[in-house]
Amino acid sequence: MGSSEAIFTIKILGIDIPIYFSVIAQWIIMALIMITVPILTKNLKLVPTTGRQIFVETVVEKINSLVKGNMGEEYKGFAPFFGTLIVYLLFMNLFGLTGFRPPTADYSVALGLAIISFVIIQVNAIVHSGILGYFKGYAKPFWFMIPLNIIERLVVPVSLSLRLFGNITAAVIMMELLYEGLEFLSHVLHFKIPVFATFIPIPFHIYFDLFDGTIQMFIFVMLTMIFIKTTSEH
Repeated sequence: MGSSEAIFTIKILGIDIPIYFSVIAQWIIMALIMITVPILTKNLKLVPTTGRQIFVETVVEKINSLVKGNMGEEYKGFAPFFGTLIVYLLFMNLFGLTGFRPPTADYSVALGLAIISFVIIQVNAIVHSGILGYFKGYAKPFWFMIPLNIIERLVVPVSLSLRLFGNITAAVIMMELLYEGLEFLSHVLHFKIPVFATFIPIPFHIYFDLFDGTIQMFIFVMLTMIFIKTTSEH
């Protein structure tokens, strides 16, 4: 599921706004996160006494270590942003395990995430270097590099979004082709029970949904970290 047709429309200020499946999927994911997080962080103790708190603290510690290890101590304030990005992006990439199309297989979703990262990259560079220093960065190492440096900055959201969208969409297409092939095979062999479609797709789901979805989340996060650090220090 996840066609290009709108599921329904809502009217705001007289304008019909189409709502697509990818939007609904994101609402479901956000609701799930908002329900799960308060449950996981309820009644925390100074010294962990439950597996739930140990799990939460382990996740937080790993995210903090990831940020500090790749960006440095001075960027530790980005840990909440990257923690949110990791959880949200992972949930979206793994949405294919439910049998529906992942939201990140919709380019508008991937582009939206990339634009958010792009804005944060530029804002952090301005805060780090100041307005004057930020614009001076476009003239480094030589003034005639300005056009290339501008293109380099502007290509960041395109690169991030196309990489995420392309890999997730490719995985979706591969799974769709697999199911169509298995359905055809069952029809040819006259199997009334979908024996092939029940067991054979499992390892493919593990690779294309679970493994690839996790890898693409990790790549998106790591590239965003690199861009934030290199742009601010340019």
